[in-house]
Amino acid sequence: MGESTQRPLGCALLSARLGLFFLVSALSLGAKAGSFEVNPIRVDLSPANRSVAVTVRNSGTDAVVVQVSVSAWSQEEGKDVLTPTNEVLVSPPIMTIPPDREQIVRVGLRRAPDTQRELSYRIFLQEVPPPPQPGFQGLVIALRIGLPIFVQPRQGPAKATLVWNAELSKDNTIRLKVENHGTGHIQISTVELFHPQDKEPIAEQSGLTYVLPGQSREWNLKLRSTRAKKGDNLRMKVSTDAGSIDAQIDLAGP
Repeated sequence: MGESTQRPLGCALLSARLGLFFLVSALSLGAKAGSFEVNPIRVDLSPANRSVAVTVRNSGTDAVVVQVSVSAWSQEEGKDVLTPTNEVLVSPPIMTIPPDREQIVRVGLRRAPDTQRELSYRIFLQEVPPPPQPGFQGLVIALRIGLPIFVQPRQGPAKATLVWNAELSKDNTIRLKVENHGTGHIQISTVELFHPQDKEPIAEQSGLTYVLPGQSREWNLKLRSTRAKKGDNLRMKVSTDAGSIDAQIDLAGP
């Protein structure tokens, strides 16, 4: 998303012990950060279920103040676009959670779901750091967690419809593009391309990527083999939040 808030989706708790140690490990003055967890780490709403409870747990040893905000989430030319919105209500919008305690946050849709297309938002939970203690010299790290919100359309479950294109470039890379022509999002975690004569992938991509309805994403994949050429029929294996894809794709070229 262009932000550090992207997190894997699943059913487990999301720990906000963010790994900024690589930024502060070289500092001799030290660093201080809070710690809280959020469950679930994805919010799914529908015409029949327009609100959900999110649990925020303080797993640290000090009280933590957390502020909650929501943005409408769209994409343009493969990049995420976030804009303020009042279409989703969160309550309470700010909270103080004692150590080893929980706070329930209600998330509710204030507008009608779209007729045909899935709506998407992101909810952000931002730590409000307390003033540093007297004598503290170091870096105070404020944690921020972003969760996706997806709202099903009124005409039934949304579904992604993907169109893939692969093109061989002169710099020994494959330009892989996916377009989502469907009504719902897709989250892609890994992509592997196989040549018919190779058992190992000749190119691959890993890392969580969302493609919202009507949008596209591109990758430039470095080739591990010189065997690939224009016109080859490659095998493509893709892992997504909607299941695995195993398909053939023709390799175009200059």
